[in-house]
Amino acid sequence: MPSRVTDLTSFDLLLSVAELGSIGRAAKAHGISQPAASARLRQLERQVGVPLLERATRGARLTTAGELVAGWAQPVVERAADLEAGIAALRADRHTHLRIAASLTVAEYLLPRWLIALRAADPDTVTALSSGNSHEVAEQVLAGDVDLGFVEGPELPPGLRAADVATDELVLVVAPGHRWASRRRRPRAAELAGTPLVSREPGSGTRQAWEWALLACGETELAAPLLEVSSTTAIKAAAIGGIAPAVLSAHAVVPELDAGTLVRVPVPDLDLRRRLRAVWPSGQTLRGPAADLLTIALRSRTEG
Repeated sequence: MPSRVTDLTSFDLLLSVAELGSIGRAAKAHGISQPAASARLRQLERQVGVPLLERATRGARLTTAGELVAGWAQPVVERAADLEAGIAALRADRHTHLRIAASLTVAEYLLPRWLIALRAADPDTVTALSSGNSHEVAEQVLAGDVDLGFVEGPELPPGLRAADVATDELVLVVAPGHRWASRRRRPRAAELAGTPLVSREPGSGTRQAWEWALLACGETELAAPLLEVSSTTAIKAAAIGGIAPAVLSAHAVVPELDAGTLVRVPVPDLDLRRRLRAVWPSGQTLRGPAADLLTIALRSRTEG
């Protein structure tokens, strides 16, 4: 950048003097004091190396050299204004687009009402949502593919900040004809650890939380799933069909429990409570709709 044209604000001030005929009026238009404007214009003259203004008690006018400099400066200042406006537009566009990734439990049962509240607060925000297991969500956040993620797993990879937005409980469910459906039959942790289940795929927060709960009881040998699927609906259908027991979020099985197509099996040995969390990159401050959505989720947790 040439040394004599680094301070475009001073050239803009010179153009205002030419237009308004007074340093005082130019200063007012720029929101600064007249002494500050005078000092800045004198500095510009020293920088250019020639007088640019003829000062008088009733105002100021440009010298011949000043008129030449003002003519050359005009398009430069205008392009700088265009650059500033373009950058502002880019930032505004980014802030009105929100990319979210959420684990299935959050995406299906919590996020819809949060997005309704966000829509009311930020009507112009365009939201893109992808869902997957907690591991996949964390990877998208770390890669910068989304602005905010929601996970349900007990463990987070390095590089993420987190905030608890809800609590959840896992429930063990079986078909009505299963032996565990009887109130007299309560499986213990050792039996649960050795029982193949219908389960989510590796990386699922629900599966990880269930395995951690068993490990916390000292059960280190866990049976492999009888069936792995990536859909909550498919897991419920398999459990209803009697293929095997399943572990799901309490949010996910309310209709089936009410209808009696699934039976909840109490598991006194295990603590199946878990935290649902918002995650974003460490060292990054959430702004715009992402910050608004986090606030809504946190407020929902408090209200709930």
